[in-house]
Amino acid sequence: MSTPPTVDPTSAPAPTSRTILVIDVGGTHVKLLATGQHTRREFDSGPDMTPDVMVAQVKTLTSDWQYDVVTIGFPAPIRDGKLAAEPHNLGSGWIGFDFEKALGRPVRILNDAAMQALGDYHGGRMLFFGFGTGLGSALIVDNVLVPLELGRLPYRKGRTCEDYVGLRGLERMGKKKWRKHVGKVTALFKAAFEVDDIVLGGGNAKQLKAPAQGTRLAANDNAFLGGFKYWG
Repeated sequence: MSTPPTVDPTSAPAPTSRTILVIDVGGTHVKLLATGQHTRREFDSGPDMTPDVMVAQVKTLTSDWQYDVVTIGFPAPIRDGKLAAEPHNLGSGWIGFDFEKALGRPVRILNDAAMQALGDYHGGRMLFFGFGTGLGSALIVDNVLVPLELGRLPYRKGRTCEDYVGLRGLERMGKKKWRKHVGKVTALFKAAFEVDDIVLGGGNAKQLKAPAQGTRLAANDNAFLGGFKYWG
């Protein structure tokens, strides 16, 4: 397990009568933070991680934390609070898994990009892109959150947007060409959705130089803030 950085205290609200554990699941790492804590904890994920493995790790790493409810940000489509598809970059067995029974707490699940978007939203029409193992996306219009799957859309040469601006694209093309396609993809969807604000986040957003006009870089730990917000 890598040593995580200290989280900005503004990301974790002061203790209340209902304490919240936020689990931010990614294709490379799973990150954890609870109400009143200021240092996140994390462990490796990857293609061999099943829900049982994840829950066991979560319980181990949070055994000294107190929490009443749980938010899980997950890298897959979510419908009515449940996984609608198996994740592309993790193990199998996620659909139908009973997280409430396994964790022993009420659980709310949302798409990981939607959770990050919620943490970075300040009003108006905002489009969020998460550049990680894949490409996460979400739209918020006047406080209404709409998870998207823009990464799966065809982009060019028989490949998807995710193939160009996700981790595979970065590794295949290098930073210079990858940045060029990030600019093209964000401009394409900015015009399509007529948004006021585009937020760029995810683990690979740090590979970007100064963001283009009309875009801003997100603090990745704001995903935790989104997880706290999701309980109202």
